[in-house]
Amino acid sequence: MNVALIDEAVRGGARLEAACELVGLSERTLQRWRTGPMQDQRRGPKSVSPRALSAAERTRVLEVANAPENRGLTPHEIVPKLADRGVYVASESTFYRVLRAARQIKRRDRTKPPTPRPVPSHEASAPNRVWTWDITWLRAPVRGSFFKLYLLEDIYSRKIVGWDVHESETSELASALVERTCKAEGVLASGIVLHADNGAPMKGATLLATMQRLGIVPSFSRPSVSDDNPFVESLFRHLKYCPAYPSTPFQSLEAAREWVAAFVDWYNHRHLHGSIRHVTPASRHAGLDAEILERRKLVYRRARAARPDRWTRSTRTWEPAGPVSINHSSRRRDPRSDAA
Repeated sequence: MNVALIDEAVRGGARLEAACELVGLSERTLQRWRTGPMQDQRRGPKSVSPRALSAAERTRVLEVANAPENRGLTPHEIVPKLADRGVYVASESTFYRVLRAARQIKRRDRTKPPTPRPVPSHEASAPNRVWTWDITWLRAPVRGSFFKLYLLEDIYSRKIVGWDVHESETSELASALVERTCKAEGVLASGIVLHADNGAPMKGATLLATMQRLGIVPSFSRPSVSDDNPFVESLFRHLKYCPAYPSTPFQSLEAAREWVAAFVDWYNHRHLHGSIRHVTPASRHAGLDAEILERRKLVYRRARAARPDRWTRSTRTWEPAGPVSINHSSRRRDPRSDAA
């Protein structure tokens, strides 16, 4: 009996929701049953849909799909082919449904089936644990041409730890930047996770070899998933929509590098980042954010003590932001919520 099985599972430590789902019940149905006879009271469907296929019609669908002239075709091709001959057997969705029930849905060509990709999940509780990087384009003077901005960001502190601007995208340039960034940060690269999307420079042999030599752990977004690399994408949006971003193309590579250098200096050392309690990325990267936030907390305590009648509730949290993760929460985040 389903009720007894659920009770046994709960006594063994299972969650009620999971136990109900396993036997195909809802918690509300179980609750309703407990008020009456302790037995399965489901009666099943009381009628058959007039649109349901008969056994003969299902057999006809399978015969048509498996006919010698249709074996290499999909239902998307079979249905129009039949219509050209003045024959209608079933819709495309019905063909797929019947074939799926008969376990005859499979790839009919020589291409490999899609490979399941694990969700990239990383958490950083300190600087220089997880870096993320990408390349964005900056307009060049010649119409249709662009300079390429390579940028590495530490997800814990949001600090831009490395960047460069080039005229092309290559794995060799990315490799040089990664190695130079490790030296500039003065850290042992071994154990650092470097997350990126699936672009050619990110998966180039030169970069992967450099990462292997340095002990860096590569991580990649899933194919066709746009929000697996949210931090650097949010940073690129902030860069291109800030008031200082030029409305005209950069006139030279040197001009682009000069502007990016000024932006990085402002972003790291003067910008109060909303997602890390409005401290600068450089301050959080250096471990100074707790001290800064403690001083702010003291200011608020004094203000509240001076005029307690104006403080009906807490208006600001001055606790450190804590660990930062990529895809670590079961609820997917919106990249736009990572306010830069």
